[in-house]
Amino acid sequence: MLAPRVAIALPEVKPFEFRNPVRARHVIVLLFVLAFPWFATPFLTFQIGGQALVLGLIALSLTFLGGYGGMVSLAQMTVAGIAGYSFAILGPPASADAAGISLGAPWWVAVIGAIAIAVLSAVFIGWLSVRTEGIYTIMITLAVGVAFYYLCLQNYSIFNGFQGFQRIQAPTVFGIHWKQPLPFYYLALFWALAGYLFVKYLLRAPFGIALQGIRDNPRRMNALGFNVTAHRIAAYAVAGTIAAVGGVLFAWYNGLITPGSVGTSWMINILIIAVLGGMSHPVGPFLGAIVFVLLQTFAIDVVDRERFNLVIGGVFLAIVLFSPDGLLGWWARIKSRFLLVNRGGVR
Repeated sequence: MLAPRVAIALPEVKPFEFRNPVRARHVIVLLFVLAFPWFATPFLTFQIGGQALVLGLIALSLTFLGGYGGMVSLAQMTVAGIAGYSFAILGPPASADAAGISLGAPWWVAVIGAIAIAVLSAVFIGWLSVRTEGIYTIMITLAVGVAFYYLCLQNYSIFNGFQGFQRIQAPTVFGIHWKQPLPFYYLALFWALAGYLFVKYLLRAPFGIALQGIRDNPRRMNALGFNVTAHRIAAYAVAGTIAAVGGVLFAWYNGLITPGSVGTSWMINILIIAVLGGMSHPVGPFLGAIVFVLLQTFAIDVVDRERFNLVIGGVFLAIVLFSPDGLLGWWARIKSRFLLVNRGGVR
């Protein structure tokens, strides 16, 4: 006796559809940042635009670690400072008092060497801190940053003590001096876009997906065969590369690198920038950097320079209280309410 035939419904296979990730808002923002120097003054181009892009790039490294790796590191400005100091030490002498310290290598050798040293330092910091979580990670990275600050402050044979390295010159390539407002802005914009796109790509790659899984449940990821420690150290290396590029640009922007550039105030400022913008998206640190630089530049017209930290602290407190996800959280809340109102009106 033959068994009755059972019809099995196979799932429908949909043809591959290419979805363009570029939206109209992306094109508008890109055109705006490209055209910004042509309608803005050199002051706004350099002091606001260039500085915000560089600080946003350094804060992007913290957003990558904290937002997607679950590791809040206060040592990202330390890594950027190591890159700045390394460039000043490896490159041509910045001033007469540093002539006996600087090695006088070409600028491109100094840049490559500075980034390599900073990445190795980031790997070492990650190796120290990846076996801890939460407040212990913050304290270890803070201790590393404070130790490096006092090392730069008290060491004269390598770091030139409290004076640091003055008059650091950005290179001149093809007759273009990269410290000028327009070239520096586009240089910072190029590396900011490169860092942003690289992080966006990496988050969708297997490494980024595994890193986010480790952030959510490291024990389960370890049980699935992923090396949690190796992934976290690799994340520190990636973040260190981003921070190192920002550190070299920051040294060119300021024209100097001193212990004050790597002090606790700047370590906390990078954290504030990342939290202000929001750590749920790579664009967040750049939004936070714009707000921070605008307040830093124009707050002295309203309050005294000594009270600037009070203004930053007030803005930071308001953001944390009313929108834990920063400016991006506010935007998402406003957007959702707008969509709900439109849907209600249609009904």
